Amino acid sequence: MIRIGIVGIGFMGRIHFLAGQKLRQARVTAVCSRDPKKLAGDWSSTRGNFGPPPGRVDLQQVKRYASYDEMLRDPEIDMIDICNPTVHHETTAIAALQAGKHVLVEKAIALTPEGADRMLAVAKAAGKLLMVAHVLPFFPEFQFAYQVVQEERYGRLIGGHFKRVISKPDWSAEIADTAATGGPAVDLHIHDTHYIGLISGVPQRVFSQGVQERDAVSYLTTQYLYGSGGPAISCSSGAIAMKARPFIHGFEIYLERATLVHEGAMPLTIYHDDGRTETPTLGSSDPIDVFATEIQTAVDGVAANQEPAILSGQLARDALVMCLKEIESVREGQAISLSS
Repeated sequence: MIRIGIVGIGFMGRIHFLAGQKLRQARVTAVCSRDPKKLAGDWSSTRGNFGPPPGRVDLQQVKRYASYDEMLRDPEIDMIDICNPTVHHETTAIAALQAGKHVLVEKAIALTPEGADRMLAVAKAAGKLLMVAHVLPFFPEFQFAYQVVQEERYGRLIGGHFKRVISKPDWSAEIADTAATGGPAVDLHIHDTHYIGLISGVPQRVFSQGVQERDAVSYLTTQYLYGSGGPAISCSSGAIAMKARPFIHGFEIYLERATLVHEGAMPLTIYHDDGRTETPTLGSSDPIDVFATEIQTAVDGVAANQEPAILSGQLARDALVMCLKEIESVREGQAISLSS
């Protein structure tokens, strides 16, 4: 049995807690928050953009810690699940790793590549797993596309376009705060860069154009430049739509013998080279089920003492670098090398 302690009871901490009720051979045994109301089970303030409405939570069977240091001293916790703001990920993860705990940390891994590098170094020195919770590959449409590309089921990846657009959220002031989250070009767009890195690797260069609001890039369109023979990949992402426009994400992925199309509530469709169309049967797209699959993957990694590739800390670090280079490209008006 893998015993999990969640630190940070905001929207994402609540989602991880709910997903934790669905795990096999694991359970959430502790939570940590500085808010006494949350430790008493009043999670009504943890509003977000999906999932059931917040309210009261039964914590009678769960240890409750106001002190993170005290939580880390608990020998009956195997994995710390970090759901606090991104600005605190580095210090929170390093403390857990040095305390001998495995770590699952919500995206983004950190706000700087240097911070991510320090986390990776401490994990290696401690002999513990540092896993980063990028949930997008666990949504059934994206999971299916990832598997198809990996297997070259319909031939090699030729190109693709990805989309992730929201209105300016009224449920999170921090998304626009670059000091706390990196702004939409990191906090939101990193879903895309992680997935692009997963299916096609890190490009040589990026070229981006975008919209800047104060110190944040709120929207951008990027070309990922892989060089001769590489796939032609692009993405548009950001918080730019008007309030009535619902959140939308999706892709068109071009393979040698098929095109995969998915957007919003539209089911994933395969367009075959012989003119047939197919809508495959996929797993549950309920967000709680999706997060449960993600956390279960981390649990299985801890049980086997082996990092799941899909939760790789290095891949998460690469995704952060891609976002930051795209922001640089927007500001400089030119293509930016990923090695610069």
